[in-house]
Amino acid sequence: MSVREYLSGSYYEIQAYRSDPPQDALAFTGSPRKHPYDDGKIILLVEPHGKDESAIYEFKASDVVGAQDLPSPVTEAGESYRIVRLWVRRGAVGIRYEPFEVDSPLRFMSESHVFKEKILGRHRS
Repeated sequence: MSVREYLSGSYYEIQAYRSDPPQDALAFTGSPRKHPYDDGKIILLVEPHGKDESAIYEFKASDVVGAQDLPSPVTEAGESYRIVRLWVRRGAVGIRYEPFEVDSPLRFMSESHVFKEKILGRHRS
């Protein structure tokens, strides 16, 4: 399975919280996706903010204790995509993936706009 197929899955449906943010959790912001083969997990595509790097996080869905929809960005092609803030229970185990293009030197998503658009499926050739 290619990275693009892995990330192009449908959005993960999350029930938004209706009160104050959970106290014993940390917030992560990104675009939620269904895990390609495990319904008990969620993938979060994290966009860079300032100096933060783009990343892909994986969490157990049962460790997500709250969610909030945020404004949806629009691509240059006029397509919008969902952004949420997830609160993940403290002490939970998450996995961080960082795709890169094999080249000399290696090209990471945070360093190459073209590679990032290609991986996230927003690049139109």
